[in-house]
Amino acid sequence: MAKKETQKLNRSLKSRHVMMIAIGGAIGTGLFLGSGSAIKSSGPSIILSYLVVGIITFFMMRALGELILSSPNQSSFISSIKTYLGDRVEFVAGWTYWACWLSLAMADLTATGIYLKYWFPDLPQWVGPLVIILILLLINRLNVGLFGELESWFSMIKVLAIVALIGAGLIMILLHMHVGGNTVSLTNIVSHGGFFPKGFSGFLTSFQMVIFAFVGIEIVGLTAGETAEPEKDIPKAINSLPLRIGLFYIGSMIAIMAVQPWNTIKTTSSPFVQVFSAIGIPAAAGILNFVVLTAAMSATNSAIFSTSRSLYALAYSGHAPKRLGKISRHGVPDRALTFSSLILFVIVILNYVMPGKIFDVVSTVSTINFIMVWLIIMWCHLKYRKAKRNELGQFQMPGAPFTDWLTIIFYVAILVILFVIPTTRIPLILSLAFIICLAIIFNFVKKSGNVKK
Repeated sequence: MAKKETQKLNRSLKSRHVMMIAIGGAIGTGLFLGSGSAIKSSGPSIILSYLVVGIITFFMMRALGELILSSPNQSSFISSIKTYLGDRVEFVAGWTYWACWLSLAMADLTATGIYLKYWFPDLPQWVGPLVIILILLLINRLNVGLFGELESWFSMIKVLAIVALIGAGLIMILLHMHVGGNTVSLTNIVSHGGFFPKGFSGFLTSFQMVIFAFVGIEIVGLTAGETAEPEKDIPKAINSLPLRIGLFYIGSMIAIMAVQPWNTIKTTSSPFVQVFSAIGIPAAAGILNFVVLTAAMSATNSAIFSTSRSLYALAYSGHAPKRLGKISRHGVPDRALTFSSLILFVIVILNYVMPGKIFDVVSTVSTINFIMVWLIIMWCHLKYRKAKRNELGQFQMPGAPFTDWLTIIFYVAILVILFVIPTTRIPLILSLAFIICLAIIFNFVKKSGNVKK
């Protein structure tokens, strides 16, 4: 028994891993595939949308960083939620976060099956998800350092694709090259209807798609218990966020709309493919297909990691079966890992019986639930600052508590916008119903007597 009690998560994540995990969390399929629709619906104002959401995201991440560094020995930010908001909120946040990543992984796994068909047209769509789940499960079971290494390479591929786009765009702007009858220039951004061609309503609508691009960025908050030097690595990763947002999101949007006027960008293919094709790279579609396949695998890899750590934290607190809190000899919560991965196998079956549109709903529900988790993080940070006002550490949220309330008001406003939009109203209602159900279920869990005090 003593041996079991001393089992701990393995601190194998290095500084490079934490940095690349943070970068990978900031770059997803929302940027590579969803930016075309975002540009089409809002025009150049999408640049401002990314800037606003980026600033708010930075505040949320600084609050998250202060929380987890207030006690570096805790396994994740879910432990902070238990400390400052109580068992019920921890139960709701933990299971909501688990469901967020699980549904996102299901959507991304389905996408991998579609992407693989580009090279292997006769390959059944269920084969790709099956193989990827098995490979990622094996890697994550062996060592958390392997997860960090794999995620580092996934992130590097995505970064190289964005840097290539921005670099090509900059060269074309400096050389005044001609593409499709237009001269590549920064004036292309505003020369077709101004900065707000779709009006203020189009600008507000774009926030839904922009928020989706940032989903998963808080995964850094789950690495605290497995990072070799959390006090140094986590602040470094979070503080680099403004530069990453400026380069990856705003930089790529400017490059895309400078090469091709926003009103000529098609929604049927990635704007990255359109720009590379315009430059004259014949293999643009194949290159981008590899990049988005990598992004989908990265999201699945992160999902397997995050869901297992969420279950581990819930099991440790008595909010999930105790056996899910067991640690393997490699310092990995292997039972929680296997349980989450087994549920992902459902997606293999669903590819037979469910239409693809169901995953649009699942992804939207997941995104809304992520916003709910972010709101809980901000609420937790306010409680922490009030409880520890005379014992604050060095890594503090700038402008608190004003920036806390600003962030909370922004996320609530996004939820109001999602309620107004007909296509997102039902997923929002489903998400709220799910959270209410979790709060009710907690009463039965508490009566069982397993919840740790």
